[in-house]
Amino acid sequence: MKKKLITLAAAGALLLSAAPLQADAVGNGPNYGGNETINTSILHTYSELASYLQKQEAKQQDLELEVIGQSVKGRDLYLVKYMKNPENPTILFLTQQHGNEQLTTEGALEFIKHLGTGKMKGVTDNVNILIVPMLNPDGAMGDVDFSLDDYVASGDRHLTRYNALGVDLNRDHVTKIQPETQALHSNVMQKYDIDYMIDLHHQGADRVINGDELVSGSILYPTTPNVDQEVLAGSKKLGAVVYDAINPKGWGTLGKYPGGSAETISRNGIAVEYGISTLLFEMRGMSDHNDPNRVLGQKSNGYLIKQTITTLESTVKAIADGSIDSKDTSFWDTLPEQTTLPSEEDE
Repeated sequence: MKKKLITLAAAGALLLSAAPLQADAVGNGPNYGGNETINTSILHTYSELASYLQKQEAKQQDLELEVIGQSVKGRDLYLVKYMKNPENPTILFLTQQHGNEQLTTEGALEFIKHLGTGKMKGVTDNVNILIVPMLNPDGAMGDVDFSLDDYVASGDRHLTRYNALGVDLNRDHVTKIQPETQALHSNVMQKYDIDYMIDLHHQGADRVINGDELVSGSILYPTTPNVDQEVLAGSKKLGAVVYDAINPKGWGTLGKYPGGSAETISRNGIAVEYGISTLLFEMRGMSDHNDPNRVLGQKSNGYLIKQTITTLESTVKAIADGSIDSKDTSFWDTLPEQTTLPSEEDE
């Protein structure tokens, strides 16, 4: 695992040290196209993730690790908790509902490490942080009851969108049939008083704004008509924090995700059922897929991991110091909606 962390860190360092930084640095990373190796062995396996979390718990006084349930194949589902004061506002970060969308998990693991260092000193005094870093471990490990022979990645495993039974977990937030979504709702959403949630995903590698400008990701608030207006306002402020943290950096370009109103999707259903302000963040490109157009070459990995870390760090700081309350949300009125994305396919 140490070798894996060094490899990821080195990849990120090489990319982030490149000068000059381009405004579309993430967007210009190559898609797969049959020309670049996509190696899943550089990503944390489930067992490596579990070991990493356990070691961080041993190192960090403020971190508590909780098992909230098991996957279809019996893998423990982890919740990382920083809960120093129940009266503080609480944010939940959710990654890998879809097993082939793992760079957000890699970023979340690095963020967890940062929370144990001086880099984030004092932030957990004023905000509670919950992280579910891999809701779909069976899909992430390719341990599923259907064939993955047509997936494009190489390495020690294939990663798939679906859980072991071939179900899309992000379409199960109303009926809650699958054990993974049951665990999330019963032992996280219903157990903790959560104010904000960011649901981190990946989308295809060919999404654009303004006709031909490749994006590094896209964001969206709840779009169901049933959402409370105060919840919606909080969601838009959460998006403003992320936008203001990413777009000026010079390596990220965000668009507006063209999502639907179905409440089976976490962004909508959780906002309505629990009154939580939610934000979807779709990073560019997937780790593996049967459609090569959705898979992104590894040269953008470092930037995409950094984009995740920046998102998590900026939002916890804004909630901790209260600056989220005064965020200007007018950017949503002019944020270009990305194109070429089939309706609700990625989310």
